[in-house]
Amino acid sequence: MERRWDAPDRPDQWWVADFTYVWTLAGFCYVSFITDVYSRRILGWRVMNTKTTTLVASALQQALFIRARHDSAFTSKGLIHHSDAGSQYTSLAFSKHLHEAGIIGSIGTVGDAYDNALMESTIGLYKTELIDFEGARWEDWSHVERATAEWVHWYNTGRLHSGCGDIPPIEYETLYHQTHKGHTLVAA
Repeated sequence: MERRWDAPDRPDQWWVADFTYVWTLAGFCYVSFITDVYSRRILGWRVMNTKTTTLVASALQQALFIRARHDSAFTSKGLIHHSDAGSQYTSLAFSKHLHEAGIIGSIGTVGDAYDNALMESTIGLYKTELIDFEGARWEDWSHVERATAEWVHWYNTGRLHSGCGDIPPIEYETLYHQTHKGHTLVAA
């Protein structure tokens, strides 16, 4: 994708995805995210005890559901889904999910962290603003899941993002839809 993070001129042109790990007292859990490049909005996320294809596929399903639920005109046909070259994203099962949704898969260059820099930045914020900031000992995946739900809500509705004019992602999308009258979007 050549790191053109300012290229999208509307929501749902380009999504980026990745996952990270969180240490809990019960062992590692994994947190997957999908972010819209245009607005920086986190559309899908999941927390699980395993880092299988199901982790990333369920985040994709959530992102598709969120968009369809709040925008009756939403279509994923032609949408680009960009990720690193992890086995979860290159699996046949995940490729099938993308194909069935009409989404174009894009895989980053192996060993090039900058290729997925926007998602790496989002995960860095997640780790800094929630996981490490709390300084808490995370009990298990469900504890991480509850805290992640609250953080994602704040990130989308309250956190200011320089990439979208120093306003929250949902507000940025709402402004887009207000100026492009053919679409209606209900913010969640």
